[in-house]
Amino acid sequence: MATRRKISSKSAPSSPPVSVITGAAGFLGSHLTDLLLAKGHKVVGIDNLVTGSVANIEHLAGNPNFRFIQQDVTEFLFFDGPVNYVWHFASPASPVDYALLPIQTLKVGSLGTHKALGLAKEKGARFLLTSTSEVYGDPLVHPQTEDYWGNVNTIGPRGCYDESKRFAEAITMAYHRQHKLETRIVRIFNTYGPRMRLKDGRVVPAFVSQALRNEPITVFGAGKQTRSFCYCSDLIEGIYRLMMSDYPLPVNIGNPREMTMLEFAREIIAATGSKSKITFKPLPVDDPKQRKPDITLARKLLGWEPQVELADGLARTIEYFRRKI
Repeated sequence: MATRRKISSKSAPSSPPVSVITGAAGFLGSHLTDLLLAKGHKVVGIDNLVTGSVANIEHLAGNPNFRFIQQDVTEFLFFDGPVNYVWHFASPASPVDYALLPIQTLKVGSLGTHKALGLAKEKGARFLLTSTSEVYGDPLVHPQTEDYWGNVNTIGPRGCYDESKRFAEAITMAYHRQHKLETRIVRIFNTYGPRMRLKDGRVVPAFVSQALRNEPITVFGAGKQTRSFCYCSDLIEGIYRLMMSDYPLPVNIGNPREMTMLEFAREIIAATGSKSKITFKPLPVDDPKQRKPDITLARKLLGWEPQVELADGLARTIEYFRRKI
């Protein structure tokens, strides 16, 4: 049986809002933690540190409004005191991670989402699910709008991540409809910034680390597949606005500026002043050929759109990685 743990809180109903963040030591979870603390929330961060890192939250040591619990979100959680918001960020989120951890990826998307929803239901809290553009699979519609159902290979090597998020969306909507739970769903498109792991397999840390070492930059296929990159502070602001909105259906949050991987590799070489050359390798199985969010809904509903230009975001990200290499 899973270990049962209590997280006590002395907060009164009139005190600052209490937020629980799963995956709080991850790349995006840690940035959300910073934003909520800055906005006056008390934050309880939960992470099993499988892909998260204490280094991402070590600057919060001693902060009386932050508490960290090392625990797997698929275990039961019991809280004393109120909880106002549950932000479910926990999940492996890169091809390297879910290739190594396919079962854990499926479990956090299913059992973990179930546990997080149960906590929100028990406390009468509002719940936000971080879903992904990967629910669209290798899309046949471009750009991707929220009403597109996707083109996903359920049994392919990426299926564990894609389907865990599709299931998570389904159970979130089931709780919304059956239990009248206040729920929000964000579909995150490619995001980058400080606190990404050097070897997490995603394109930004891969290209930047190769460029900083003057190693060949690995582009898959002919490099014609496209992505769009949103800086982390823009994304977190959009997610915060979504949680505070009254909209229960999925919303795309991402940057609609689309570029090919070959263009992006050249952008990284220029930004780092690298001597790297570009090399080509076969395209991975089920790698999406196009990825670009339609953010019409986010603009209309949340008054949100990206503010950080790619050159500025890359400069901040590259500086972070220079200190890590």
